[in-house]
Amino acid sequence: MHRMKAPFSLLLTILLLSCTARAALPVAVNGQALPSLAPMLEKVTPAVVNIATTTHKRLRRHPLLDDPFFRWFFEEAPQYREREEQSLGSGIIVDAARGYVLTNHHVIEEADEIKVTLQDGRSFKARLLGQDPEMDIAVLQIPAKRLTALPWADSDRLKVGDFVVAIGSPFGLNQTVTSGIVSALGRSGLGIEGYENFIQTDASINPGNSGGPLVDLRGQLVGINTAILAPNGGNVGIGFAIPANIAHTLLRQIVEFGGVRRGVFGISVQDVSGDLAQALGMSRPEGAVITEVKAGSPAAGAGLQVGDVIVRIGRHAISGSSDLHTQLGLARIGEKIRLQILRNGQRIEVSAPIADPYADYLPGKQFSPALRGALLGEVVDVSNLGRNPGIAVGWVSKGSPAMRSGLREGDIIFQVNRHRVTDLQQLRALLARSRAIWQLRLRRGDSLVTLSSR
Repeated sequence: MHRMKAPFSLLLTILLLSCTARAALPVAVNGQALPSLAPMLEKVTPAVVNIATTTHKRLRRHPLLDDPFFRWFFEEAPQYREREEQSLGSGIIVDAARGYVLTNHHVIEEADEIKVTLQDGRSFKARLLGQDPEMDIAVLQIPAKRLTALPWADSDRLKVGDFVVAIGSPFGLNQTVTSGIVSALGRSGLGIEGYENFIQTDASINPGNSGGPLVDLRGQLVGINTAILAPNGGNVGIGFAIPANIAHTLLRQIVEFGGVRRGVFGISVQDVSGDLAQALGMSRPEGAVITEVKAGSPAAGAGLQVGDVIVRIGRHAISGSSDLHTQLGLARIGEKIRLQILRNGQRIEVSAPIADPYADYLPGKQFSPALRGALLGEVVDVSNLGRNPGIAVGWVSKGSPAMRSGLREGDIIFQVNRHRVTDLQQLRALLARSRAIWQLRLRRGDSLVTLSSR
């Protein structure tokens, strides 16, 4: 009994001493302060906001309501039911003077009301300035004073192994901070967005972190936290962020145009494999090889050929086909881009403008006041609905009558006021007597949609 008590007493003494040592942890060792992220975070966290959204969704009409026998007994049955949905996310103040807040498109998608809450507890109803679903970016504006904005970093200078910190509101827990490193750069092929060129990090990112910042140890914005790879529903240390340079480019376009207007260049490309690089005499796989050049395109006008390898756009080195796709998607219509290509072992520089895909489209106001703000063109639509001629909707100006009518870029109109239309001439003839539009039938994505003003 006594032999057992002596070691237990000794163990208890050691534990108490170790606890006392931890409680009195020094702030410095040999005159050097212990490293801490606290000073950096004190400057950064006031620029991180919580975003709460409310969405009212009209549920589908119950099939029984179409049964005359049922309706005879239940005349007061509601025709529609509405459900209120709420969600949480994060955002970043990027312009203190103008109140601009950057977040993800999926955080505010279809929201009827957006509320932004600052670190100091102030809350504001936000206005959506614009969004880009293809790259999952949205810009909000809040009528607030005394804001703190996060400074931008040059995300092209990031390297694998750099330390980063993620900040946001996972699961509604405000101002949560996690740290890690840059695990990889230029991640693509994930099926998350239309354009993918992600920073991968092992800093914990969870639901609610979306739209929050990924910062470096200087407290500068290097990325916008967007998604995680969660095979078991939890965080496994694989998170993705949109690079700050991409977000900054999109921010400028959204503020100026209310959205992102993308042009066309006219090439198809693929990654350069190891075998292809060897065949082309390259020291290592890099860039994107051209597999098709469309006739009459800016690329054809610049003299690009099948087999050329694009290794650089401007100052940006191209890592692969997805990277090239993203860089072309960021270029503005009319912008002249400089490309460096490899052809027969020689490095050649060429330049060409980004063309307007809607150059031949006509303003919708020529046909009806209800179409003002939209560009309309003729197209032979090929989809899961078959091959059908129709009227394509190009750019739709934010807040225009066309947008208020429900039209969106990419819609294909097949019917106007229940009359089939296949080209602009038919549309003009149909609306010649009365320019009023009370119904549109169109394809949007994989669905047929009816827009009605009655």
